[in-house]
Amino acid sequence: MDLRSQQKLDLFIWAGQSNAQGWMGEVAHGKRIFEAYASIIHVSSDSLLHSENYHHQRNGIPNSFLKFQQEKNGRVAFLGGSITYNGGWRDSISNYLQKRFPDTEFEFLEAGIPSMGSTPAAFRLERDVLADGPVDLLFEEAAVNDATNGRSSQEQVRAMEGIVRHVRRNNPATDIVIMHFVDPQKMESYRLGQVPEVIQNHEKVAAHYSVATINLAKEVTERIDAGEFFWEDDFKDLHPSPFGQGVYFRSIKTFLENAWSITIAEDNKIEQYVLPEPIDPANYDNGVLIEPKKARVLSGWQMIENWKPEDGKGTRPNYVHVPMLVGEDRGDLLKFTFTGNAVGIAVAAGPDAGIIEYKIDNHDWQKQDLFTPWSSGLHLPWFYTLAAGLSAGEHVLQIRIAGEKNPQSSGNACRIRYFFVNWVPI
Repeated sequence: MDLRSQQKLDLFIWAGQSNAQGWMGEVAHGKRIFEAYASIIHVSSDSLLHSENYHHQRNGIPNSFLKFQQEKNGRVAFLGGSITYNGGWRDSISNYLQKRFPDTEFEFLEAGIPSMGSTPAAFRLERDVLADGPVDLLFEEAAVNDATNGRSSQEQVRAMEGIVRHVRRNNPATDIVIMHFVDPQKMESYRLGQVPEVIQNHEKVAAHYSVATINLAKEVTERIDAGEFFWEDDFKDLHPSPFGQGVYFRSIKTFLENAWSITIAEDNKIEQYVLPEPIDPANYDNGVLIEPKKARVLSGWQMIENWKPEDGKGTRPNYVHVPMLVGEDRGDLLKFTFTGNAVGIAVAAGPDAGIIEYKIDNHDWQKQDLFTPWSSGLHLPWFYTLAAGLSAGEHVLQIRIAGEKNPQSSGNACRIRYFFVNWVPI
């Protein structure tokens, strides 16, 4: 067996999912994510890079260990995009935790939604993670989608900071791990000696709050450059192959084992984290989703209680067969009154997505093109932040359908699934 094959085998063995026949890795939803078939041989790991070199423990995650070990129960949430939504590392970590703490009753919250980064996460956090109570350990990832979706640096910081503050205001003892997953653009940046901007932004938040991070983007890049495996043949894509999922799992597992390599005394207690002053006072630390029926229709818009597309194009869960506030004709006008310092709309941006005009209070009208690079074949859920950094208090958002449209769009439609607001008390 050559060195590269041995290294690939070692990764599977370290993932703790190996059996004794063949090579094939297969992703499946449920209890078993990897079936790594191999002729079991002893492989030295001395020549491999060490995952802990890509981890920042900072204040660590001691509270979750104490909760799982002493109280024998725990709530663990996985918040992110499609890489968290898909089966793979997430389920392997859940299995690992259950085996590590066999007497602990866990609740695992799977809150990954494809295409969504930190801004959607900040505003859906209350619904998707905290609605049934606080969590003890949160895994959060948004580096791929924040960059791909074109979120500004300011938006990335406001959203990630908002997530941390919202979670720890809900439960000051929550442990948080922020992960940076890999994509070709991040690999290119690291090879040029640069830290990807989105990772700089997320690390800025993590350092300010002493939150742990795992830089899988840098780790995968350097493992590939060291000849341990190949992107095209092994890892495959930013949505990792079963082998790539094993790389993620092995690193995250290593992080957890190092974080929890502590001796627990009988009198050890869970401690509360103290929130420092925010990096950006306009961060999204109290994000909520609001049903579209709360808007006041002035002309044209229709509330469709069970919306589905008529063009046969794809949809995503929770954005089909649900209530949608729909405007399709020039001049359709609505008004939405809210209390907070930020507001936006979550829409189904499909092939006929149009351009809206909007204004806050008595400010000038602005325009927002709703058509995305992926809208041609999919009614894609998309969050558009229309205003942020507003003064605390009540505001009025007006939206009307513009007469113009994106040249690639077939229509002028705006389909609102939610308004989202960062609520700030007066």
